[in-house]
Amino acid sequence: MKMLFLVLPCVALAVAVTGCSQPRGNENAVAPPTPPSDLVAQIYFAGGEQISADTNSLAFTNLWCSPEAQALRAQTLNQLALAPYELLRKRIATPSNNGVRQFRPLLDDLLQSEWFLDVRDATNGPPEPVLAIHLNTARAQFWQTNLADILETWTALPVKQIPDGWELKKHLPPNRIRFVRAGDWVVLGCGQDELPLNDEIVRRVLAEKRPGPVETNSWLSADADWPRLARWFSWTNAVDWPTTRLQISARDGNLRWDGKFIYPQPLKWQLEPWQFPTNLIHQPMVSFTAMRGVRSWLAEQSRLTNFSKWLPDQIFVWALAGVPLQTFAAAPVTNATNALQELDEKLLAPFNTNLQSRMLGSFLLATNGAEINWSGLPFITPFVQADREPAGEFLFAGLFPDTPDAQPLPPALFTELSRTNLVYYDWEVTAERLSGVLNVSQLALMLAQRQQLDAQSAADKWLLHRVGTTPNSTVTEITQTAPDELTFKRSAPAGFTAAELIVLAHWLEAADFPVGGFHLPPRVEN
Repeated sequence: MKMLFLVLPCVALAVAVTGCSQPRGNENAVAPPTPPSDLVAQIYFAGGEQISADTNSLAFTNLWCSPEAQALRAQTLNQLALAPYELLRKRIATPSNNGVRQFRPLLDDLLQSEWFLDVRDATNGPPEPVLAIHLNTARAQFWQTNLADILETWTALPVKQIPDGWELKKHLPPNRIRFVRAGDWVVLGCGQDELPLNDEIVRRVLAEKRPGPVETNSWLSADADWPRLARWFSWTNAVDWPTTRLQISARDGNLRWDGKFIYPQPLKWQLEPWQFPTNLIHQPMVSFTAMRGVRSWLAEQSRLTNFSKWLPDQIFVWALAGVPLQTFAAAPVTNATNALQELDEKLLAPFNTNLQSRMLGSFLLATNGAEINWSGLPFITPFVQADREPAGEFLFAGLFPDTPDAQPLPPALFTELSRTNLVYYDWEVTAERLSGVLNVSQLALMLAQRQQLDAQSAADKWLLHRVGTTPNSTVTEITQTAPDELTFKRSAPAGFTAAELIVLAHWLEAADFPVGGFHLPPRVEN
């Protein structure tokens, strides 16, 4: 069952690297049906063959079908093919066979073919996952033989032949695994004792020729009940998300994300009116982020307990063109000078001894009490200042001195952002922002004595030579559309922001990908 769940964290990447085209359908996507009450997770993927059949494929060819993208895809699939063995090796009867020969060709089919993954709660044990994939006769036979072979090898138990497939019964839960060929579909599932979902999907395929309706407006759709997943799969505890619904499509050369976050209770916050630091934010910019409603989340962070009365409700982050290190942030507070002094006393100064012992400089509060500088670092001069703006007082921070003679932003931008239900807005020229984020992240890893992203790695080459040369902008918006609901929209050439792409690259290049999950790179030994 864990093998089936490996597709969930990697599914958005699969959409990207298999498609070089835009999906069929019009711009007004039809809302997906309400998920069943026992849903744990559900994913639909149109498949690379259907995606590439569209005539409007030129916009994605350079980015997703380039040699760099193909190299990254091959590397990723090779590591994914080893993942089942790494997850289950302590329970494998014949550990000398890692299963890569059997699993690797199946992953190619998962990228090229249309498939559904449905996971439902069960009353008698762990959830029941079922994968239904559209395959021709030769590939279906290949799956039937390969999966039976590796399961018999790993469990030391024989599979039992059943009409149109086989079944394996074992002792540990989930104790039943079933493979069925139904028309042009392969249906693979597992569960405890009975497999009602597996039976339901087989009946649906035989009656309707498909396990689910055709989705003409998206490459991929997914629903995930993260609290339910966390009950059975401990690795999802790291993702403290509400129930999530997502669709991925394409438009105007960009990937388009549309989703909803549905919370079990109404959100705690009261959205305060925007306070934009209009004098601090200026052109020429390559990115701009505005978020509000963050005070309640910050208050839950244990390290900020001593700073609780100064926690801001809004945060603004922007980066300038030209100098990659010119990234700045501002947050409104009631008394910026007092907040700055308390920030120094309670949060920053206690770290000085540790910083000095590691030759990482120290935090210094200026004699006027209105600025903190982190001195002694190479290349950057981080600072936090108290600043007064027409909208109020702000804490203003940056990695590098600001440009004094710059052009202010047009008032229309702030008018556009002043919508009453807007919670989060992010805009960036991803290609330009990518070099800045990469420089800052590599410097941070160097100072932390962590392994930096290898410039010769497949992920780095794809980022710099393909994503880094694509001019389109990435725009992300989150709005509150109900007391317990946030709506998420994004348009992006690579589907992700520059910062997310850097994190993704590190994960894909990790030695224990994907089993270990995302974590900081290992320390560099001196």
